Amino acid sequence: MSISVTFNSAHRILLASEFFMARRPVVDRQQDLVAHELLFCNPSGDAPFAASAEQPASASVLSDVHQHGLSRVIGELTGILYIDHDALMSDIFQFLPPQNVVLEIAATPNPSPQMVERLAALTAAGFRFALVIKDDSADVQQLLPMAEGVRIDITGRDAANLERLCGAFRGLNKRLLAERVETIEQFRMCHALGFDYFQGYYFLQPHILQGKRISPSHQAITELMALITSDADNAEIEHSIKSHVTLGLNLLRLVNTPAISSHRIDSLRQALMVLGRDQLQRWLQVMLYAEPGLHGRSVLPLMAQATTRGRLIELIAQKLRPGNRSIADTGFTVGIMSLVDTLFSMPMEDILQQIPVVEEVGDALLHRQGYFGKLLALAEYVEWKTKTDAQLLQATRELKLTCNDLYMIQLAAFEWSDHVTSCMH
Repeated sequence: MSISVTFNSAHRILLASEFFMARRPVVDRQQDLVAHELLFCNPSGDAPFAASAEQPASASVLSDVHQHGLSRVIGELTGILYIDHDALMSDIFQFLPPQNVVLEIAATPNPSPQMVERLAALTAAGFRFALVIKDDSADVQQLLPMAEGVRIDITGRDAANLERLCGAFRGLNKRLLAERVETIEQFRMCHALGFDYFQGYYFLQPHILQGKRISPSHQAITELMALITSDADNAEIEHSIKSHVTLGLNLLRLVNTPAISSHRIDSLRQALMVLGRDQLQRWLQVMLYAEPGLHGRSVLPLMAQATTRGRLIELIAQKLRPGNRSIADTGFTVGIMSLVDTLFSMPMEDILQQIPVVEEVGDALLHRQGYFGKLLALAEYVEWKTKTDAQLLQATRELKLTCNDLYMIQLAAFEWSDHVTSCMH
């Protein structure tokens, strides 16, 4: 997983073109998405940074994020910001909304009186803090009383070690965030130990079930998608929607959101006329993720990730091939379909036998090959799960994208995904 980087000066305002950004999902005990942890990466230099050496972000980076709109990155959720000492002592906090952010501070041995005083002042101003525990010897006594919670990286820790840490901090009424939860087994362990929040991509991992079939509600959507792909006439498409009452109601609810139409749409026929087939296909793909997921858990985090990928690849394709609407639409399909194996708990190969796609989409989804395979790989790199900064930098260079291009596209993709996810829930 890539890292955030401390830049040299808290007083020099970096341009967006000087760093990459990622937002990592944080879910609660019900697996609802509740926050985004923001990371920043300085792409200068040829050597990749070690994933284990995560560094906090500086005031200059936070200033840039503020200038472009923090709400575009975090939506209506909480933003978690891991900051360095210079950022803590800077005046950036006069621009940040205390109700929308949690500031993470590394547990520091013998913190200076100035640091303690600064934390006390910001706490009094309404800011919330969490301590980042990197090792068991961290000295937290002076800062712990002001901290609302504690972030614990679970990498390399066994259940006994985590249970001891949880017991110590739970006894002090601190909220606990488990960091780097990458498998469902790790989530279950941390959940049983009493962690309140979980950061990681465990929910993106396909949990393949032998003999698993697409549910009836999903089947209705995939059948309609197949009709559109086969160029069926409007009457047949309308009849298919009407035969599934819930699907029709959800479609009408969706098309009556400001993101789609500024005018009231009262019938399926009108919806088909307003949307057109390409847009109808897009919203059906989104609706797949609005259904209950595996084991009945919320798929809101998965939906947010899928819609972000879809919109991100669509906008990258628009940037690289301006004026080619077909390329952009295909990019959206590749992005949002890239997580259906997780959604359905089925191998991607089996799913593509039931949901017809063109060959270049199949190559991208199955093998990350071709033009759209490169775009999908880039979208996965910017999530910073397991890839290095060097791979991210190489991918942008191959596609002739600047850091600024990607940053602006990310902001637009986050904003769109947050709006759609909110509308669907």
